[in-house]
Amino acid sequence: MYILAAGLNYRTAPVEIREKFTFQQQEVPTALEKLRAMHSILECALVATCNRTEIYCIVDHIHCGEQHIMVFLQEQFGIDRSEFRKYLYFHSGENAVRHLFKVSCGLDSMVLGETQILGQVRDAYDMSLEHNAMGTILKQLLPLAIVVGKRTHTETDIGKNAVSISYAAIELGKKIFGQLTDKRVLIIGAGKMSELTAKHLNSSGVEQVYVVNRTFHRAEELATKFKGVAVEWANIQDCLADVDIVVSSTGATDYVVDAPMMKDVMKRRKNRPIFMIDIAVPRDLDPAINDVEGVFLYDIDELEGVVEANKKLREKEIDQISLIIDEEINNFALWLNTLEVIPLIKALKHKTDDIYENTMESLFNKLPDLTEREKKVIRKHTKSVINQILKHPITQAKEMAANKDSKEQLEMIATIFGLEDAASYDCECVKLDSKAAPKSSMKAMSYFASFGRM
Repeated sequence: MYILAAGLNYRTAPVEIREKFTFQQQEVPTALEKLRAMHSILECALVATCNRTEIYCIVDHIHCGEQHIMVFLQEQFGIDRSEFRKYLYFHSGENAVRHLFKVSCGLDSMVLGETQILGQVRDAYDMSLEHNAMGTILKQLLPLAIVVGKRTHTETDIGKNAVSISYAAIELGKKIFGQLTDKRVLIIGAGKMSELTAKHLNSSGVEQVYVVNRTFHRAEELATKFKGVAVEWANIQDCLADVDIVVSSTGATDYVVDAPMMKDVMKRRKNRPIFMIDIAVPRDLDPAINDVEGVFLYDIDELEGVVEANKKLREKEIDQISLIIDEEINNFALWLNTLEVIPLIKALKHKTDDIYENTMESLFNKLPDLTEREKKVIRKHTKSVINQILKHPITQAKEMAANKDSKEQLEMIATIFGLEDAASYDCECVKLDSKAAPKSSMKAMSYFASFGRM
């Protein structure tokens, strides 16, 4: 069996293609059922976001798995595979695991280090688990991917610096005011950027948000989403006199707030400081406003400088995150290899149980006068002897499973204990092909070289 990842994302497919391959939440259970029912696919999970649609599977054959995934996508979305094949990527073995770990920690996201994807991976795990689409391997792999994401954000600074204009604006406000929970904010404009800014404000604890827009009902719509207050355009100066922070993002071609207006506003404020952020292009706020006493104005160029600097700070964390990923890949590989020894351990226990039961039956036949208590004592102590004898071989077998030549070593144990039929004891595990040669110097790769196509 093999781990296989397939999907398309913002790197491989334009938005007009990605939007054709999106899953509504209510569609996922049926999709998982269809996918799981397909030949070659033994386990599956779906990670579906606005920027990616990915399928993680355990398959019995790589090529067959790829073909059946394409058939599934073709049938699910009614699009011939010839139209989407060039946008689709496949990863198998360690490459699939590494890709999943990079996704979960935000290294594969449009916004480097974003945390939303971690929740989406968790949703994929919960949905697949709830609908019985996962088995032994994915039940271990997806939670480990979540661990990787959490470690990334607790052990590195990947998420500590804003890398979007709207978020950088809010972070700048925090640096000036310390905290924003008691601040009043005015948002000028009701477009997508204004909505994103309002969302960041809301998550930062801001409770008093005012929205002003030339079209009042648009201001009402945005204000309602975040429990704010819509303000008529004619009352913009009254609002400016009252708030602490202003974020402006309209489609206007002229300044919506100029220096003379702000001079009047600051007289009413008695020069109480105000923080103003202009994220519009063309600019909404007259640059001369910055010369008005008590006004601190930042435009989009200054914010973009902050964003670019923060991106570089985030990129510095990639090497450390790569070490975390390598460590967790190694942990997964070690766990995976212990599955290989399960049939041998089962066979060993099965054989000793047979010997034990036959011996007890023979003994009790020869000693018919034994009481039930005496039989119980004999059974207990005999079983204890057997368990003590087995303890070391089982421990050694588990340790040997991590070795490069584990197959030969485990075969030797099977031979010593006369377990010729050990391979016939089935278990829910990935069978490793010992004939496949390692193709990487990485320690973890040696465990995966026989696990999937590299």
